Amino acid sequence: MPHPAGRGRSASLWALVAVLTLIAAACDDPPEAETPPPVAAVRWHPLGTWTGSGDQQTESFDVTSGTLKLAWETSNERAPGAGRLRVSLYSSISGRPLQTIVDTTGMGTDSAYVADEPRVSYLLIESDGVDWRLRLEEAVRGGA
Repeated sequence: MPHPAGRGRSASLWALVAVLTLIAAACDDPPEAETPPPVAAVRWHPLGTWTGSGDQQTESFDVTSGTLKLAWETSNERAPGAGRLRVSLYSSISGRPLQTIVDTTGMGTDSAYVADEPRVSYLLIESDGVDWRLRLEEAVRGGA
């Protein structure tokens, strides 16, 4: 009859082999992480260009992504420092003001980014003592 101590050593040896096998498996190089798919490029789709002086309301345009960029420029200021340009986004459906995009005095040029819900909108341009030029674009995902 085998000695009980021999059976204990055998069980311990198998337990040690099992633990070492698990440790060895854990030390293997982890599987390579999946490469995420490329983010679709964003391009800017023109919605409209307007020039003028004084107040004007644009025609309606359809905003589908909710992300807009308004490039603006003022020039030919009549009295130095007194020219004013204010551009606001309005809902074409309700007629309510959504947000003021530009509110500036004097001459200048810049771009403003707007986040809003997709909807049919228009711009209200209020100006005094300057000529202005606006270009409105919408962010669109995808290629050309």
